[in-house]
Order: sequence, then structure tokens, then C-alpha cells
Amino acid sequence: MSLPNPFDPDVKLHRGGCSCGHHRNQAEHDQAHAQDQRQQQDRLVEGAVMRALFPRDAERRRFLKTVGAGTALAAISSIFPLGLAKEVFAETNGPLEKTKLSVGFIPITCATPIIMAHPLGYYSKYGLDVEVVKTAGWAVVRDKSLAKEYDAAHMLSPMPLAITIGAGSNPIPWTMPAVENINGQAITLAMKHKDKRDPADWKGFKFAVPFDYSMHNYLLRYYLAEHGLDPDRDVQIRAVPPPEMVANLRADNIDGFLAPDPVNQRAVYDGVGFIHLLSKEIWDGHPCCAFAASREFVTGMPNTYQALLKAILDATAYARKPENRKEIAAAIAPANYLNQPVTVVEQVLTGTFADGLGNIVRDPDRIDFDPFPYESFAIWILTQMKRWGQIEGDVDYSKVASEVFLATDAARLMKEVGMDTPTDPVMAFSVMGKPFDPSKPEAYVESFPIRRT
Repeated sequence: MSLPNPFDPDVKLHRGGCSCGHHRNQAEHDQAHAQDQRQQQDRLVEGAVMRALFPRDAERRRFLKTVGAGTALAAISSIFPLGLAKEVFAETNGPLEKTKLSVGFIPITCATPIIMAHPLGYYSKYGLDVEVVKTAGWAVVRDKSLAKEYDAAHMLSPMPLAITIGAGSNPIPWTMPAVENINGQAITLAMKHKDKRDPADWKGFKFAVPFDYSMHNYLLRYYLAEHGLDPDRDVQIRAVPPPEMVANLRADNIDGFLAPDPVNQRAVYDGVGFIHLLSKEIWDGHPCCAFAASREFVTGMPNTYQALLKAILDATAYARKPENRKEIAAAIAPANYLNQPVTVVEQVLTGTFADGLGNIVRDPDRIDFDPFPYESFAIWILTQMKRWGQIEGDVDYSKVASEVFLATDAARLMKEVGMDTPTDPVMAFSVMGKPFDPSKPEAYVESFPIRRT
């Protein structure tokens, strides 16, 4: 008698109420399958530990034959946290808790890894069905993330810190497992100001930044203050969503902006602005945007979280290579992503671009993609939040930085996708020639003659 073909859609299996026909219902089937999978994982861990303790096959077999498998495992457990190892392995290698995800993004090149992971197949590579949702502005990204409409999101680097400490809202634990891009910003001025390259001539100017809690805001304020201008008295700074910046420059509502790309290059492309300087000239290697998720998502869905982070890190590794930038530009330029001419995106990603003043500039580091979330980046951001009155009172800079910027997770998964990782989560750097010492954040804040505090 021939057996029915289970792959034949016209054949129904009646032996049981599940897909394999051996269980009363599908729930019982799933439970048994999960138990089998966990037992297989436990055997893998036990085997790995045994091989580490007894690397030679003959020694291992002799030990097991002498004491028996059960006694051997009991003995090993007395000197090695075998149970903990199994739990860690289960958390990092278990089934995905959720595969269909929603990730919000703002249509700027800072979100390149998050965006490109969709058309280039990095999410599906790790078993995820991710909808990347184009969003109008940062306040909307924040609100939809807090409302759990987004599982994770493209955020500005300071946003997870602000959400966690409750700057401007109730504190909710948030995380930043990866930097999306470094550099990638610029100060752009309206064409009518092409003869006003000295910031001393900018008194009374109206500037736009994408959000109050943004590197753009802090870098613009830093730049102005270093040139003797008080950002709260001598100029006006307002938050404008990036997709609206060029239109506001064209309408003469603002004199300029410190914006993410491709906004700056689009202003040049449209003939309404010129690039005064790249943000890397203020701080070369500064973080810009980030991949962010709630602490609840990270701890409640650890396998899904790690798969999502690994997909983004894998995409980042691809984006780091200059030879891939034109392909990426073509992938993310369409209307459902950046909605920009390919040439605009290409100029940003390749670093060969028109500056709006008749020059062709070649700077391959205009934007780059280094995902490691250095804790010293977070500490610097917190000092600027303190400097400009966004947070008050005592701040445990190091504690907040280590809880929000997940350097350990990033380092481990970066290695898995073949990326080099730093040995220290604290990196030294300078901003406009002034060294930053992350061990003395309060002294750093007080060293600035122009500050709100």
C-alpha cells in the first residue's frame, strides 16, 4: 500500500490534528518540536564543553567510559556553569520570537544600512520579513516607537539617550546597539549668502536642524559658539523635518541649515544653496544616526533582536566598501525609500560632489558607516545636552552611556559578519581641535564660556 504524499495539496492527513499527524493538535506539536530543539541545543553545548575540557578524542572517550555520561556531566557542572551556558546558547541560537517586523526610517542617507537591507535582501537572509516604513519626521518616529507601532527604528544618536533619561518626556529605557553612519552632515547656506563665509556675519540668521535632540543641533551650536555667537541669542535655530528643509530654504524662510544628507546635496542640485562645510570638518568621525530599539524589545525578543541587528550590521559591512556605493545609491534612491535623483545620492555616498560654488570636491569620507557605539560618543552627547539646558542636575554619564549604547552586543555581532571591532568602548577624539576627556564630563561642560547652564 502506497503512503499519501504530504506535499500533495489534495491529500489530507487524518491521523492527528497537527501537521505531522502524531499529535492531538498543532499547539502540542509546536511544544514537542520546541522541546526537541532545546534538547538538541543542550547536547551541542554539552559536547562543546566536553571537547574543550578533553580536546583529545581518546581522553574524552576514556573519561566517559570510566564514569558514565550522566556522572561526567554532573562533575563538569560542579566546576563549570553548564546550565548558564545552555541558557545563553538558547537565547542566541533559538527560534525567532517574531519574524514580521516594522522598522521606521527618515528618508536620508544616514539610514542607508537600514534601508538597503530591504532591497538587497539582508533582512530575509536572517529569516526576517521587515517592512521599512518611511516616516515624515523625528517626532513621529519617536512617538510611533513609544507606541510600539515600530518594533525598532532609525533614530538620531541622541534620541535613545533623551528617551532613557526622560529629557522632554517620561523616562523609558531605550537602547542604541549600532551607529548607522558617521559624518554625513553639512552646513548649507542660501545662495544669497555666498559672500558671507565668516560666521561672524551670521547674526540674525535663521537656521534649521532636524530635531532638538540631534547631533546636527549640537554640532551647529558648537560651531557657532566657537566663533563667538550665542546660539540662543544671536541666531534662531528651529527644528524642521529633513524632507522640508530645501523647500524652506527656497522660500527664504531660513538662511541655512545643518542637515543630514542628501538634503545638502539636493539644495545644490536645485540651485538654492551651497555647502559651507561638511560636518566632518567640525568633528571627523562623529556619529550621526542610529539603529535604536526599546529595552523591552531587546530583552523580550532576544533572538529576533539579534537577527535584526546582525542583518543591519551585515548591510553596514557592505556599505563600508567604496566600490559598493554606486550600487547602494541606485538601490535606495527610488520613491519608496529616499525619493531622490540617483546622482544626488551617488554624490553623497561616493564623496565626489558639486559644492554649489562651481567646485567639484572629492572627499571619500564625506559619509562612512562604522556601526560601533562608542560609549564616549554618548558621554559627549550628554555633555552637550547639559550644556544647552536640555538636562539639569547630576548625571551619571558613564552609567547612562553603557546602558544605552550597547557596545558589547555590537562587538560580538560585528565579528560574526567579519567586521573589525575595537577593544575599548571609549575612544579619544577632538571637536574643532579641543580634546574631549570622557572621564571628566562636568569639567568639559564648564570649560565653555558660552553655555546655557
